[in-house]
Amino acid sequence: MKYSKVHIEALCYELAPVVVTSSELEARLEPLYRALHFAPGQLQALTGIRERRWWEPGYPLSQGAIAAGKKALAAAGISPADIGALIYTGVCREQFEPATACRVAAGLGIRGNTAVFDLSNACLGVLNGILDVANRIELGQIRAGLVVSCESAREINDIMISRMLEERNMANFAVSLATLTGGSGAVAVLLTDGSFAPAKRRRLLGGITQAAPEHNGLCLWGMTPDGKGGYTQSMSTDGVNVMNYGVELGRRTWEAFLPEMGWRGEEVDRVICHQVGSAHQSAILKTLGIPLDKDFTSYEFLGNMGTVSLPLTAALAEEREMLSPGDRVALLGIGSGLNCLMLGVEW
Repeated sequence: MKYSKVHIEALCYELAPVVVTSSELEARLEPLYRALHFAPGQLQALTGIRERRWWEPGYPLSQGAIAAGKKALAAAGISPADIGALIYTGVCREQFEPATACRVAAGLGIRGNTAVFDLSNACLGVLNGILDVANRIELGQIRAGLVVSCESAREINDIMISRMLEERNMANFAVSLATLTGGSGAVAVLLTDGSFAPAKRRRLLGGITQAAPEHNGLCLWGMTPDGKGGYTQSMSTDGVNVMNYGVELGRRTWEAFLPEMGWRGEEVDRVICHQVGSAHQSAILKTLGIPLDKDFTSYEFLGNMGTVSLPLTAALAEEREMLSPGDRVALLGIGSGLNCLMLGVEW
């Protein structure tokens, strides 16, 4: 996929207010740690995550997306009337129907001749939304589109911690560990055809996608029967194989991505990866031959925010002047399923 007139006009976010340290989670799991003879500090040692953020209990997902969306529109000086598509792309949604995007659109004052819908693809949702809007812009259907997402990890963590305390064994801890990395946040990515501002920055050049759907059972988050006629959320992750097969899929995608962009590996100035944890970061960078100093991370203090992680990390990198005008930036996304999507941006 190649683009000639698509720009990331604004990249904004909303941080969740409640800081939750790995030590706090371990304190809640003290009976499990005692049963398994774990010493405190295992969670941070295994993941590299010292803290993450959660929303207050009951916080509406649409509110986080609206807050980030308002920032994006204000930063670009673009009216809600100019938005031709609004896509909500979070794993977490407020209800089965209508689309969470409808409530976000109402909160932003977006209406009329605008495509408003949800899009879901695990942690790749925002990147998939970017492609949808980019295609509409490239085809001349719209001048601007907004991709938003809000993720919440509080509820699934509370559920899984209770379950881990009920089933105090290593097998259950192993498949629940990834849940404990979860953080919360919101993001908005505003894309345009470049006609709204004289400075045409952050040009989306194109990208490549690869799939390995045979691994669809490695990371599961959904509703399961509770044995009492109802349903409850559950999450299970085969962390070892998600990393092994995910890194291999990343390698194949990277090998296709570079020639698609017309780049050599050494010509990539910066990479922003989906934020999982220290082991995943080390494995993917080593496999792709990317020096550590070209990467920028946020997982240490924000955890894994699903769809929000990669774009929010890119926004932080720009704020901290890690991304400079003209940089060749590779956005490296992967989601359970398994799917991998890499985008090239001339910053």
